[in-house]
Amino acid sequence: MSEAATPMLAQYLSLKAKAGDALLFYRMGDFYELFFADAAVAAAALGIALTRRGKYQGEDVPMCGVPVHAAPAYLARLIRTGHRVAIAEQIEDPAEARRAGRPVARAIVRVATAATLTEDELLDARAGNWLMATVRDGAELGAAWADISTGRFVTAVIPSAEAAALIARIAPAEQIAAEGEDGSGRAVTLAPMHFTPRAARARLEAVFGVATLDAFGAFEELEVRAAGALVAYLDLMGRGTLPRLDAPVREGVASTMGIDAATRASLGLGRDGLLGQIDRTRTAGGARLLAEDLAAPLVDAEAVRARHDAVAWFANAPGLRARLRALLGQAPDFARALGRVGAARAQPRDLAAIGTGLGRARSAAALMDEGNAPLPALLGAACAGLAADDPLPAVLQTALGLEDDGTATRSIGPLDEGGFIAPGHDAQLDALREDASGARTRIAALEARYRETSGVAGLRIRHNGVLGWHIDAPVRAEAALRAAGFGHRQTLAGQVRFGSDDLAGLAAEIARAGEAALARERAHFERLCAAILAAAPAIAAAARALARIDVSAALAELAATERWVRPEIDDSRVFAIEGGRHPVVEAALREARKPFVANDCDLGGKPLWLVTGPNMGGKSTFLRQNALVAILAQMGSFVPARAARIGIVDRLFSRVGASDDLASGRSTFMVEMVEVAAILRQATANSLVILDEVGRGTSTYDGLAIAWAVLEWVHDRLGCRCLFATHYHELTRLAERLPGLKLATLRAREWKGDLVFLHEVAAGAADRSYGLAVARLAGVPAPVIARAKAVLARLEAGRPMVSIEGELPLFAAVADDAPADRDAPALAARLRAIDPDRLSPREAHDVLRELIGKAGEG
Repeated sequence: MSEAATPMLAQYLSLKAKAGDALLFYRMGDFYELFFADAAVAAAALGIALTRRGKYQGEDVPMCGVPVHAAPAYLARLIRTGHRVAIAEQIEDPAEARRAGRPVARAIVRVATAATLTEDELLDARAGNWLMATVRDGAELGAAWADISTGRFVTAVIPSAEAAALIARIAPAEQIAAEGEDGSGRAVTLAPMHFTPRAARARLEAVFGVATLDAFGAFEELEVRAAGALVAYLDLMGRGTLPRLDAPVREGVASTMGIDAATRASLGLGRDGLLGQIDRTRTAGGARLLAEDLAAPLVDAEAVRARHDAVAWFANAPGLRARLRALLGQAPDFARALGRVGAARAQPRDLAAIGTGLGRARSAAALMDEGNAPLPALLGAACAGLAADDPLPAVLQTALGLEDDGTATRSIGPLDEGGFIAPGHDAQLDALREDASGARTRIAALEARYRETSGVAGLRIRHNGVLGWHIDAPVRAEAALRAAGFGHRQTLAGQVRFGSDDLAGLAAEIARAGEAALARERAHFERLCAAILAAAPAIAAAARALARIDVSAALAELAATERWVRPEIDDSRVFAIEGGRHPVVEAALREARKPFVANDCDLGGKPLWLVTGPNMGGKSTFLRQNALVAILAQMGSFVPARAARIGIVDRLFSRVGASDDLASGRSTFMVEMVEVAAILRQATANSLVILDEVGRGTSTYDGLAIAWAVLEWVHDRLGCRCLFATHYHELTRLAERLPGLKLATLRAREWKGDLVFLHEVAAGAADRSYGLAVARLAGVPAPVIARAKAVLARLEAGRPMVSIEGELPLFAAVADDAPADRDAPALAARLRAIDPDRLSPREAHDVLRELIGKAGEG
């Protein structure tokens, strides 16, 4: 390559300018190539070789590449590391470009980002992949979120203060905000023009082909602006090709339990915690819906009871449930297959998945009709959607050769290989295939004739992508083949390759028939895709209905195997749990063959419990399990208890565990205080609050004072249901004057010098914290335990710290019976005289040397 840009390089540079900060995958034959800085970045991220290709402006051009067939895996790795990738495809026949003497025409067909993926190999099948757009206007925030892999599209308007909680709940793969509005620095920013009300509304009305969005609901301006910006982003990333989206659905204000990010983290709601423990779904769509339900428990008691009815129906029909779950296990993820059709990225296997999925859906509806009890409303509506009279399943079955129940009877390959349309569906296509097959039969006969006439027993007629059809033989037969009149084409180390006029004619026949057959199959493919898109709303509804059935049956299976019960849900402020258990801890103990101790919790008469007890005694587990029971109940699940009655919890707050936020400059105590502040300002009388060890990150008196004041605020001002665990035994005195406060403790006892945790919740307060016993169990050295015991005894006797500081390890030996240092009083007096805030670095150094010297003399 010369120093000036060749036509190919000029084309690349033009496309790279359009790609912006995205890495450019530039299609060259069977590879995607990257050049210049993109190549260096990709080579480092992917661990592949960085090479060179020619020069440009006097410098070597860095280059690396990945095979097209393996591109999805590399693409996933780049996106996981935070990159966006622009994909430039060849958009014309290379032969045409060669005849014209110019580079193959290429264009960027999409920009792959974390939230715009649809390929199965790039997505977690059991998790949603959300794109979220937000726009603020003072105290309110408009939000829209969509999963383009399934078409789900939701909008909402919420108070700006609740934005972080909503984002934590949705956990978007990408977030979009207007320039200047992203305070977190994590969002992709778009120009403000994409968020203007008029432009956003016009864009949405054009996309959904309606005269007004009012056809879908009464949307507020803020959510229209967010939704319009989301669609604009998809249009930009798709380079004018938009994926299929369902009509937007409004989420009502306060329709779900408020759970902030800190609470989600402290309770472990994700797939490595509670979600992973309760997931018994058999379909990918069901797993995604279960995750959504768990992330957003309902606050409408009637809606919660409707979900419980569905679970109870399956719980009471174990035989039918088992048969249904076996059927669901054979259902493909046809919601995401529909997403690929809508994004123009489908393959024939996606059409087959839709046909199979619809067939499984109808079979599921028919099976449920066999149940002895009438279907509850939620399942009845789902079955009605599955059994809808639609000709599409029959069309797909006939075209693709599926069984009546959707079962695929043969392998269905890629679009560019053909062969996916079933024999007998198209007579003309069958004829073309027969022509190609007949030509192949004649090639076999020709091979036998050539072998006989040439006398070369090892002669074969073969095909590859470079030479096409050719005669292949051992290199030692070259003279015999030349003598037989064959035309030489290639010589390799051990093989020689020839051609002939007869073979060229047959090859041309095969090529013509194959190209015609493939073109006809492509036409069938396009017609089937169009038919699917025409029926897309019904297909999407069927996928959601099947997912809801799967979730209900899975929760029934969970209840049956884990001995969970149906909770009573109402609009009161009751919270009465009998024999409650922590599902994740119980499962871990079961693996270790240890029992879990169940406990009751009744916040009805006294809604505020002050829980004391030893470290390791189970306080945090008890607090968390009651929060999890509330979440499970309101998401529509049965719960791990003997019995449960719960008044709807509007918001759940959990301040459990210690953590810091070093990236934001927040200490552990600062993080704790921020979370406590949010609880005290946002909780309502209908909330459930879990507080553990408030105030432990500062001095004893500071911490006690803060915990005392927080406890009073919760009792006097919030009046909400609250479990408050502490080691500040002084707080138990508040029970004498706070009528809504109940004392509870986790029982433990010492036996033969060892501490035994009973994990039982009992009324009353702990007599002590057993901290030294826990320290001994943890392996703290015995001399340290002995010294701590002595100090504790003096403190509990009422001696102030200043009176015993001369006995601390700096001034005395560790053992109690060691002789005291006669210089200790002088050292103590010297230390008290030092004001560290007034010392210069030099003076501090001198003082330290002085003290070291005196310690050495002693």
